[in-house]
Amino acid sequence: MNLTVGEHSVHHIRRIVRSLLDEWELTRLTDSLELAVSELVTNVVRHVPDRRCSLVVVRQTAGVRVEVTDRCPHLPAVSDELDPDAEGGRGLALLDAVVDKWGVSPAGCGGKTVWFECGGGQVPLK
Repeated sequence: MNLTVGEHSVHHIRRIVRSLLDEWELTRLTDSLELAVSELVTNVVRHVPDRRCSLVVVRQTAGVRVEVTDRCPHLPAVSDELDPDAEGGRGLALLDAVVDKWGVSPAGCGGKTVWFECGGGQVPLK
């Protein structure tokens, strides 16, 4: 899906992901995937000037792969030192906690693709 996301887009995208997981009979992954997708799309809303991205959700043999691609060249970074009172900066740490693996790769548009895979060995959130 090619999207221009806003403040309320995350809710709708979570519903789409939930629907796909229902169709694929992978509802055990719903909480983890909804949280992970929410974090990636929220990063687009907060950090990508034009708020445009593409979202790919793919069923794999052992679970699901999600990719969010944008045209912003700035790579996400996990902060080693977070201010306990900071409003943000924990999204990638949350992502790391709920998925099997994730990463960032360059995209042909001059931006990046942030991706994750879930379902092969990660214990789903309860």
